[in-house]
Amino acid sequence: MRFESVHKQTGILLLIVGQLFLLSACGNNSNTLFQTQSRQEIRYGEYEVQKGDSLYSIAWRYKRDYKELAQINGIQPPYIIKVGQKIKLTTNQDEIPSKSGYTGITIAEQSQQTSQQRSVKPSYKKPRMPWSKRPSQQTTTNLSSIKWQWPAKGNLIQTFSSSSDSVGKKGIQIAGNAGDVIWAAADGTVVYSGNSLVGYGNLVIVKHNESYLTAYAHNRRVLVKEGDTVTKGQKIAEMGSSGTDRNKLHFEIRKEGQPVNPLLYLPKR
Repeated sequence: MRFESVHKQTGILLLIVGQLFLLSACGNNSNTLFQTQSRQEIRYGEYEVQKGDSLYSIAWRYKRDYKELAQINGIQPPYIIKVGQKIKLTTNQDEIPSKSGYTGITIAEQSQQTSQQRSVKPSYKKPRMPWSKRPSQQTTTNLSSIKWQWPAKGNLIQTFSSSSDSVGKKGIQIAGNAGDVIWAAADGTVVYSGNSLVGYGNLVIVKHNESYLTAYAHNRRVLVKEGDTVTKGQKIAEMGSSGTDRNKLHFEIRKEGQPVNPLLYLPKR
């Protein structure tokens, strides 16, 4: 009996010590994963290019205008970058990307991109970049000169929120079944096709003009590659659940790097 009592007390003591240790660790690590990675991976506002990255995907990750990053780093069209290259996110060494603009360092299972020499210079200016939309047969003249269509059928299950840091609320989400058709929301050029952005799964980014890009995330299968020209209503992917918990399309429109509400651009259903 006495032995069991001592054994029980020892177990309780170990449990308390363990909890105190965890609390202490959390306290010391009130640096989040973002802050830890910021110190290790992003030095003075720099990002090291990983396999599968493109200038467009890096700009997307940090909510920057790709033209801005190209200017800061002296990268000329067609914006070719190489693995291991350091991309300056700002010309101010004291500025670290905001937590809301950071989604983590990732490595995609893709072929290494070809290299191009880069020089660092031009001036830094605050980025801006909204996104576009498009799904039904009807079109509309909206905040942009682009005529959009909805990118998929299905029920709208998540709307845009400008106040949220969540990836899922930077655009809209449309429910559906695995294999449902994903259409290009407008004419454009595919500037990214891959899975190197955390939280997006298999992702396609289409450039529509110098200001507007659209993104189509969580695809089961992607039917286009970087450099392809696509037309409004063209099938570019199949709906899936990559990088998420259910079959759905996450759709974003960005204007000069900043997410905008797709429902202000897409035609009414």
